[in-house]
Amino acid sequence: MNVLLINGSPHKEGCTYTALREVGGQLEAQGITTTVFQLGTEAIQGCTACHGCRKTGVCILKGDDRVRNCIEMMKQADGIVVGSPVYYAGANGALCALLDRVFFSSGGAFAYKPGAAVVSCRRAGSTAALDRLNKYFTISNMPVVSSQYWNMVHGNSPDEVRQDREGMQIMRTLGRNMAWLLKSIEAGKGTVNLPEKEPHQGTNFIR
Repeated sequence: MNVLLINGSPHKEGCTYTALREVGGQLEAQGITTTVFQLGTEAIQGCTACHGCRKTGVCILKGDDRVRNCIEMMKQADGIVVGSPVYYAGANGALCALLDRVFFSSGGAFAYKPGAAVVSCRRAGSTAALDRLNKYFTISNMPVVSSQYWNMVHGNSPDEVRQDREGMQIMRTLGRNMAWLLKSIEAGKGTVNLPEKEPHQGTNFIR
């Protein structure tokens, strides 16, 4: 089994990475491999609502392979953890642009994969950012993995994050909970069927 850790920070080994690695360490201790997808520092174009992906099954915007690479890595993964720094009480805008395009063009490919979000902040705004990221999972039939407290760490540097003892414990608990859920899903294969899916009912509020 493999869990994809999406580092939604422009800093390759900063505070967000420190939190993700604490989660990953527990997954690896349970025999689950981890892979890191690094967002990077280059701009990512937002979704233009062209609906081209509805015809092709992939995002058709040119000039950035990161979206397509991320989709393929997420399809291959058994579980997904998305990490982000907190900017003005929200997740990194480039990460949200990536995830908008990834989830919109995926055609429901991530259904029933466990997902979790973690956020890193200096002081506040973490719950709003966490809520924003969790919505990608809850609109996609993905089980959301929780911890003993909200999935957040505090600090202005990796060293300060590591001093957040409760935050680090939350990350470790999250990793163990993710491992438990993945193993439970694997154990149920062949004996427990996926939930029955009804035909989609789309309702507009204005007619």
